Amino acid sequence: MFTTRPTLQGTFGMVSSTHWLASATAMAVLEDGGNAFDAAVAAAFVLHVAEPHLNGPGGEVPIILAPAGQAPRVLCGQGPAPAGATIEHYRGLGLELVPGTGPLAAAVPGAFDAWMVLLRDHGTKRLAQVLSYAIGYAEHGVPAVERIGATIAEVARLFETEWRDSAAVYLRDGKPPAPGELLRNPTLAQTWRRVIGEAEAAGADREGQIEAARRVWSSGFIAEALAAAAARPTMDTSGERHAGTLTGDDLAKFAATYEDPATYTWNGWTVAKPGLWSQGPVLLQQLALLSEVPEYGTPEYYHRLVEGSKLAMADREAWYGEATPVSLATLLSPEYNARRRELIGAKASEELRAGAPDGRPPRFSAYTLTKSAGGAAIPIGAGEPTVAATGATRGDTCHLDVVDRWGNMIAATPSGGWLQSNPVVPELGFPLGTRLQMTWLDPDLPNSLAPGRRPRTTLSPSLALRDGTAVMAFGTPGGDQQDQWSTHFFLAVALRERVRGGLDLQGAIDAPNWHQESFPGSFYPRVMNPGVVVLESRIGEDVITELERRGHRVTVGGPWSEGRLCAVARDPETGVLSAGANPRGMQGYAAGR
Repeated sequence: MFTTRPTLQGTFGMVSSTHWLASATAMAVLEDGGNAFDAAVAAAFVLHVAEPHLNGPGGEVPIILAPAGQAPRVLCGQGPAPAGATIEHYRGLGLELVPGTGPLAAAVPGAFDAWMVLLRDHGTKRLAQVLSYAIGYAEHGVPAVERIGATIAEVARLFETEWRDSAAVYLRDGKPPAPGELLRNPTLAQTWRRVIGEAEAAGADREGQIEAARRVWSSGFIAEALAAAAARPTMDTSGERHAGTLTGDDLAKFAATYEDPATYTWNGWTVAKPGLWSQGPVLLQQLALLSEVPEYGTPEYYHRLVEGSKLAMADREAWYGEATPVSLATLLSPEYNARRRELIGAKASEELRAGAPDGRPPRFSAYTLTKSAGGAAIPIGAGEPTVAATGATRGDTCHLDVVDRWGNMIAATPSGGWLQSNPVVPELGFPLGTRLQMTWLDPDLPNSLAPGRRPRTTLSPSLALRDGTAVMAFGTPGGDQQDQWSTHFFLAVALRERVRGGLDLQGAIDAPNWHQESFPGSFYPRVMNPGVVVLESRIGEDVITELERRGHRVTVGGPWSEGRLCAVARDPETGVLSAGANPRGMQGYAAGR
C-alpha cells in the first residue's frame, strides 16, 4: 500500500508528535538514557515553544500511560473551575456563555503539575535536564511554522490595541513572524531558569527538586503572577473587559491526580481513554455501536460510522461531565447500545438524539436548543484554531506518543494556554488558558460551570491493549473532531493489512478521513451544523455521491485536510517498536530507531 512515509520500525525507541522539534527532543532524551516518560516531559515543554498557538504552560493535559508490565493509568492535568466561578457571577455580568477568550474563561492551569508528577513518579531525569531543550529553543528561537504567523496576524489588531504584552512577544517590529523566521521567547526561558534555580536551592534530591518546582508554580512567583493577570480586566469575546476569578488560593489547592481509565473491549482490542470528564468515551461508544462492521471504505462503512458518531456525540452533550448522574458501564452496556443501534437507518439524521440511560431523559443547555442550532454555520475544518477580529478562537491542540525499549508507553494531548487565549503574563512569557468556555451557564447539567469542577474537555489521548498489554498509543489534535478521527484511525489499524509483520500505523494515518458537525461545538460560540459531514476528497466520488443520496449534507474538503494523528506501537512478542505521523500540515513527525 502506498503511504506518504514508511511506518518506522526499530527496537530502541519510537516517538510521534505534532512537531518535528518535539519528536527530535524526545529522541534525544531516549538517546541520553532517559525513558519514555522523561522524553515525553521534555517534548511537551518544547511544544509550548514550537506550537504556542496550540498549547502553552498555562493550559492543560490529559495523559494516559502504561509503565512496562503494568496496567494503564490516566494522569489528569485538567484543572477545575476556580472557587469564584459560579453561574450566578457570570449571569450577573449579562453573559449567556462563558467567553472564548480572556481571564473569565480561565480554569486552574493543570499541565505543569501533571508533567512534574509524571517526571517524579515515572521518570529518571532531573528537572534541569528535561527543561534544557525548551529553554534553548525559547532563548535562541524556533523557525515559525506557517500557522503561527497566520494566527498572530489574525489577532494582531487585538494585540496592538488591548493585549500589548502579547504584542511584545509575538509582534516583533510590529509584524507576525514569517514562515521560517526565528520566534524567540526569552522571558519564558528566564521563567524556567528561575524555577530550576529555586528548585535546586531546595536541595540535591531529584524528587525533592521536582516537588519544589511544583510549589513554585502553585504558591511561588508563578502563582502570584498568574493570579495578578487573572484579576486584570481584559477584553474578551463578549466585546467587554472582564476580570477573571482565578486566585492564588485556587492555584495552591490544585494537584494532578491519577485515575483508572475508561475501557472497552472490541474484537480482541481493549481501548483505554480518560473518563467522562473528557470526551474520550465517545470513541468507546462508537465501537460499542459496531456489532458488525461493513466492508472497510464502502459507502455503507462511512454512513454507519458517521451516524454512530452522531449518537455518541449526542450522548456526550447530554451525559458527559464531572457531575454526570450516568455510569459509563450503562453507556457501554450491550442492552443500551442495542437500542441505540436501532436508530441508525438508511438515511442520515439531523437530530440531536441522546439516549435515556437508566430511564433518565436527556437534558441540554437552553442555548443548544435555540441559538446554537439556528446559528450561522462555522466551518470547523481541519482542527486548526480560527480567530475572528474580536479575538474569538476555535482552539486546537498538540499530541505526542512515546514508547521505549523497556516497553513503557505514553500518549498525551497538551492544549490550552494558546497565544490567542489570553494576554501574555509579562513576568512569565505565557498566557492563561480558556477551558471554562466548554462549560454551560445552565444549572444542573453534567457540564455546568461550578466551583471546583473540571470542565469537560475535548482532549482525548488513547492507548490500545491486546491480552492486557499496551500495544499502541495514539491521538490527534482537533477539538471536537479528536474522537471521530481517532475512531477512523483505530479501525483502519484493526481492520486492514499489517506491514512487515507489524501494525500499519502510517497507512491508517494516511487513510482518507472525515468528521461530522451534528452536535454543539465545545468552543465559543458553541454552534452546531445538523447533518453536515466533511470528507476529504480522496474518499472518492462513489462514497460522496452515495452519502449525499442518503441525506448527508456533504462538504468536500481538500485531499489532505482531515486528521492530524500520531501513533506508536510495540509488539510484545518480538519487541519491535513502530511509529507513524501525520503528513497533513507538513508539521507532524515520527522518529525512532
